Amino acid sequence: MNDTDAIGCLFLKCDHMTAAIWAHDCAFHVLHIFEDKNQNDERPRAALKAARDWAFGEMSVGDARKAAFAAYACAREQQDRKMAFCARACGHAAATAHVKEHALHASAYALKAADDEKAENDWQYSKLKTLTGL
Repeated sequence: MNDTDAIGCLFLKCDHMTAAIWAHDCAFHVLHIFEDKNQNDERPRAALKAARDWAFGEMSVGDARKAAFAAYACAREQQDRKMAFCARACGHAAATAHVKEHALHASAYALKAADDEKAENDWQYSKLKTLTGL
């Protein structure tokens, strides 16, 4: 079983709220890459707040989706691919409120943004394992 399969197996066992928290954590883990170069654009961070707020019942799905769309727009505006990947990870974290599987996209974009993809994958697996209690 490769690393992606291991994450997939754990992901199947988690509920929607746990998936949103994990997506938030994956995207947050690489957000510094975006914010180090662009401190004035708050759309990715706002999308992460939306993901977390939805997971804790403090935001509607519709409002979380709006935050996701704003982060996607931010990603399209980026010239630097890693910054775009970070913004997309944040957008997918917020979009997890609408569809659980967006969390997997948040994870994938965070992996693309990371400097060390293997270390990031290991971190994501460990985080998901902790959140699912498995």
